[in-house]
Amino acid sequence: MEQFQVARDNAVRKLNIADHMLTMTYPLVQDPKLLLAVLKNIFSAMENAMSSVLHYERLFKRIPQFQESFESKLTLFKSRVQPKYSINGEYIKILYELREIIVEHKHSPVEFARKDKFVICSDNYKMKTISVPEIKNYIAKAKTFIQATNFIISKNEGIFRSS
Repeated sequence: MEQFQVARDNAVRKLNIADHMLTMTYPLVQDPKLLLAVLKNIFSAMENAMSSVLHYERLFKRIPQFQESFESKLTLFKSRVQPKYSINGEYIKILYELREIIVEHKHSPVEFARKDKFVICSDNYKMKTISVPEIKNYIAKAKTFIQATNFIISKNEGIFRSS
């Protein structure tokens, strides 16, 4: 299996995990800390979908070699892939938002659960809340992004199928 196919499969798997955690596990456990894990899986799914298109384009030598860092991949995706395939800029904005939330959580001195929301505080006590409706929206957007990337890479995928 080619690298772009592995990344695509990982994207679908991570999105399914996020969806299952939000719709099945969260209602049973009712622990808002679980919402952060759901967000991380959504981010991972979208990042893998982006990687799958980049590896696909690289395979056909349409883009230069790139580093496997998030910033490097996103910059290349934004400059070369997004305009070529007319991908909605909202997906890139969501990738930045999710990345920012994860980084904020990593560096936050204080986090707590309030009702059915997860609150992350920064050093200067700027608060960011994560709620179920917000995450459902992220999942819906991630699904459409993954569908769009699948459409791009499925055009010539038959070439790489093993017999």
